[in-house]
Amino acid sequence: MIDPKLLRANPDTVRGWLSARGADTALVDELLDADAQRREKLSEFEAKRSEQKGLGKQVAQASGEEKSELLARTKSLAAEVKAANEAANAAGERFDELMKRMPNQVLDQVPRGGEEDFVTLETIGEPRDFAAEGFEPRDHVELGEMLGAIDLERGAKVSGSRFYFLTGVGARLEFALLNHAMAKATEWGFTQMIPPALVRPQAMEGTGYLGQGDADDVYHLPADDLYLVGTSEVALAAYHGGEILEADTLPRHYAAFSPCYRREAGSHGKDTRGIFRVHWFDKVEMFVHCDPADAEAEHERLLGFEKDFISSLELPFRVIDVASGDLGMSAARKFDCEAWLPSQQRYREITSTSNCTEFQARRMQIRGRFDDGVRPIATLNGTLCAMTRMIIMVLENHQQADGSVHVPAVLQPYLGLERLEPVV
Repeated sequence: MIDPKLLRANPDTVRGWLSARGADTALVDELLDADAQRREKLSEFEAKRSEQKGLGKQVAQASGEEKSELLARTKSLAAEVKAANEAANAAGERFDELMKRMPNQVLDQVPRGGEEDFVTLETIGEPRDFAAEGFEPRDHVELGEMLGAIDLERGAKVSGSRFYFLTGVGARLEFALLNHAMAKATEWGFTQMIPPALVRPQAMEGTGYLGQGDADDVYHLPADDLYLVGTSEVALAAYHGGEILEADTLPRHYAAFSPCYRREAGSHGKDTRGIFRVHWFDKVEMFVHCDPADAEAEHERLLGFEKDFISSLELPFRVIDVASGDLGMSAARKFDCEAWLPSQQRYREITSTSNCTEFQARRMQIRGRFDDGVRPIATLNGTLCAMTRMIIMVLENHQQADGSVHVPAVLQPYLGLERLEPVV
C-alpha cells in the first residue's frame, strides 16, 4: 500500500508510477474520488456523533416539554448516526479495495520499459566453450536420466505435468545445496527459519500476491480458506504482521527453507521440458525488515549475497536491473541474477531480489518505533537458492563429455563426491 497522503499531495507522481508499469492511470482518479468520499462521510459521521454526545448532556439537564423534545431528537439522531456510520464504513471499504489494486512505487533508478528493456549491470564468469572441448552439451533432462537424478516420467504419473522426483544423487544434490545455502546465510547473520507453507488470505493479500494477475498463479484450498505459498516471502513478511518493532532491533534478517507452489498460469508451452518451470520446488529465501532509510543499502547487500552464492558454485551469470513494466506488484526495484544455460545458449533467471519499500508493511501494519515516532518499516526479499533451477545450472555447466558432472568444491563436503557418475 502506498502512502495515502502522497496520493493526495502528488497524484501526478503516482500516475507516473502506474504509467511506468504499463498500468491504467485511471485508478488514481478513482482513488482520489474514493478518498474524498471517505473523508466526507467520516466527517459527517463525526459531526452527528458529536451532536449525539452533546444532546445526551442536554437531556440530563432538561425537564418537562424541553426534555421530551430532546428525547425525540435523540431517538431520530441515533438513526442518523447509525446511517452515517454505515455510509462512512462503506466509503472506507471502497477506498481500501481500490488501494489494494494500487501497486508499489517505482524508484527513480529503475529502467523504464517492458520485459526486454532491462539493463545489464555486470556479467560474471565466461560460459564454457563446449565446442572447443569437443562435445555438444546435454540438457539437464538427459543428464538427470543418465545420473539417475531426475525422474520426470514417474513425477507425471503420480502428480501430473510439471512434477518430478529427485532421486539418488539428485536428492543428495538438493540437500547439499540446502546445507551450503544455510551455512552461508548463517555466516551472513541471518536467522534460519522453516515457515508454514499454508497461509491465511491476509498474508497473501498483504504481500501483494492476490493483486493484478498474481491470483491466477496461486493454489487455494477453499475448504480451509488457506493458500499454498509460491515463496516463503509470504510467511516471512507476515511474521511480524500487526507488530511494532523497536528501532534498535532492526534490521532483522531471516533465511527460510520451504516448498513453493505455483500454478504457472499463462505459461502453457513455456519450458515444458524438464524442471525449470514446475508446480512445486524447494527454495531458500532471504527476507529483511528494516528502517526505510536503509532499504536501498539492504537491497544491495541481498544482491551481493546472491552473487556470492552463485559464484561459489562456479557458474557464469549476469545481473540485470529489471525494467518497470516487468516489476511485480510489491517491488519498487528488482535485480535478477541470470545464469548461463548451455543447452539453450542463453541466460536464464535463477535468483531475484526486490526492494518492496513500505508497501507490504503498510498492508500488514508492520511498524517501527523510531526517534521521530511510530511509522511503517521497509521489507525486502531475495532468492538464495531455488533448488530445481540451481540443480539445472550445476548439471549443465559442470557436465563432462562422458555424461559425468564435476561437483563444485563448496558442495563436495556435503555430497562426499567430487564427481557425479552416470548409472545408465
